[in-house]
Amino acid sequence: MKKNPSLIKKIGLVGGISWTSTLDYYRYINEGVNQALGGFQSAEIILYSLNFADIQNKGWVSSFDLLLHACKELKKSNVDGIALCANTAHLFTDEIREIINIPIINIITATAQEINSRKINKIGLLGTKFTMEMDFYQRKLNEFKIEVLTPEKSTDIERIQYIVKEELGKGIIKENSKREFIKISNNLIQLGAQSIVLGCTEIPLLINEKDFDSTPVFDTTKIHAQAILDFILDKPIN
Repeated sequence: MKKNPSLIKKIGLVGGISWTSTLDYYRYINEGVNQALGGFQSAEIILYSLNFADIQNKGWVSSFDLLLHACKELKKSNVDGIALCANTAHLFTDEIREIINIPIINIITATAQEINSRKINKIGLLGTKFTMEMDFYQRKLNEFKIEVLTPEKSTDIERIQYIVKEELGKGIIKENSKREFIKISNNLIQLGAQSIVLGCTEIPLLINEKDFDSTPVFDTTKIHAQAILDFILDKPIN
């Protein structure tokens, strides 16, 4: 039974972090709404696209004000909820939600729920240097009884950061970088990771589950987009 389009919620997206993955969010959400409702139905989206250079110049840990301002502007547009279209941006999710007092669909929570649904309790995490080294991401996954492994070598972490920032964030895809990501992922699997979490919304541009024989790979962009879609269509969320 098709849902009444009048019940669709308006979503605010904080994008541009980076623009390459924001394209996927926009596509996944609209495809999902159209699949659910049919006809010419699509999502009602207000997008605040940040200048990624501003984030890079300030550094993630100093970008709270930029993200908060974007969320406040979206709230002025009477959105029903907000999604930050980057894993690392969730460093500030709890603080922003308390200030703006409207729902924020959390990418880490959605990913943790998906991991739990697959009965997996130890994952290998790939993401920005901040996501891998700071505790906000791992702490949230730990709340769901999920153990987190990250690359042991600092050189691997720095290499991942470079590829995400200087290549994927600019829409540049290199086969050599793909091989490096697969090698680092396989190292985590050898250390006991039961799955790989692509904890950066740009990484799925480079690798996916097809690049591994039998190891589950969690695409956080798709998982987050599905959680946003469930919110838009007013499906129950935890």
